[in-house]
Amino acid sequence: MIWPRAVKDRIKTGDDRELVHSYAYRSACPSTLWADLAERAHSDIFLAGYTNYFFWTQIPAFADVVRRKAESGCRVRFLLGDPDGEVTRQREAVEDVALNVSTRIRLTLENLARLAAVDGLEARFSAPSDAVNHVSLSVFRFDDEALVTPHLARLVGHDSPLMHLRRHGPGGMFDRFAEHAEELWSRGVSVGQ
Repeated sequence: MIWPRAVKDRIKTGDDRELVHSYAYRSACPSTLWADLAERAHSDIFLAGYTNYFFWTQIPAFADVVRRKAESGCRVRFLLGDPDGEVTRQREAVEDVALNVSTRIRLTLENLARLAAVDGLEARFSAPSDAVNHVSLSVFRFDDEALVTPHLARLVGHDSPLMHLRRHGPGGMFDRFAEHAEELWSRGVSVGQ
C-alpha cells in the first residue's frame, strides 16, 4: 500500500473534496471571506439568496465592488424573492422578526436601483412557483467557489449553516447547487418588469 491509511483518512479524494469549510452558522463565516470571494471573481457573481440584504452591510463599499466587477466584464446577478409574494408573507410569519423578509428584499432593491445604469448587472425575482424552493436554500456563487446556506425551519438566514464549496470537476456538490440556482434564474422575472 503506497498511502498509509492515516494519510488517506486526512486527504479528501471523493466528492467531498469540494467542501472547503463548513460553518454551523452563516454569521460565523468571516466577512473577509465574502469580500475576498467577490474581489477574486472575474466572470460570474451570482447572489441567489432570497433577500441578499446583508451584502450591503457586510462587505465594505459593496456597491462599488458590484459596479467595478460589472464594468470590468464580470456578470453580476441577483436573484431575489418577491417582496409582495405569498411565500414572503408566509416566511415573515415564521421568522417573526422586526427586520422582516420584505423589508430586507426592499433594502437590496433600493441599493440595486442606485446601480441601475451599470451594464452587466442583472436582477430577477424568483418565479412564484419557485419561491418555496428559493427561500429554503441560498446559493452565492463567485466563479468556481460558492457559499451555500440551507435554511433551517424557523431560523433567519444568518442562524442557518453555511458550506464553502470550490468546484473540482463536473457533477460534484458545487455543480449541483449552481445548477439549482441557474434553474431558478431561468424562470425568474426581471425586477424591472
